[in-house]
Formats: sequence, structure tokens, C-alpha cells
Amino acid sequence: MSQQMELRELQAALRTASDIAFDHEAPAGEQAEVLVDALRRALTAARAYAEGPGETGCREHPRGAIDPLHGDKDDPLPPGWGKCLLCNDRRRRATRGRGAPAAPPRRPAGRFGPP
Repeated sequence: MSQQMELRELQAALRTASDIAFDHEAPAGEQAEVLVDALRRALTAARAYAEGPGETGCREHPRGAIDPLHGDKDDPLPPGWGKCLLCNDRRRRATRGRGAPAAPPRRPAGRFGPP
């Protein structure tokens, strides 16, 4: 879940809990169950913030896969690249398109190739 979604979940859960807790009457029965559920959802969303951005350190994919080349001394990642495999893969695809234009495909010699 993205941080923005976690924040919305936290805010919604706290609003629900606040509405019930600050009502003029003490919650009972089904209302008490809704209050407990809202507080659990709020706690879960808040824990996501306490855990930090995740293993990748990526804001977009905090729980994503780690690039296997991260920390590889023989084949290091370019400077400024992080641990996130998804972002690094996107960078790789973007840099492939730069530089010298690709050579046109060669046609095989023979029956369908040039004479």
C-alpha cells in the first residue's frame, strides 16, 4: 500500500473512532465493535509509518523487490541508483533508448536477401 493510501486509511479510521468515542453516549454493542475495528485499522496504518519506507528505501515501491545487482562489486549499479528493482529496471529501459541509434535489422542472405 502506498504512503498516500496508508495516510487516507489512517485518517478515515481515526475519524470513525473519533465520531464514536466523542459521541454523547458510551459506545455499546455494535458501535463498540465498529470502534475497535476502526482503532485496529488506525494502528495498522500507523505501524506502516513506524516501519519506515521499507527494505528498498523507495517511496514508490517501499516493499518491492531488491535489485540483485545492488551491492555487487563486479557489476555495480550507476551512481544514484537505489535498491528498488522496479525503479532500476525502468531506468535501464530508459537508458537503452539513448545513445547511438540501433542498427537496422539485417536481412538474411539467400533467397529473400539482397542479390
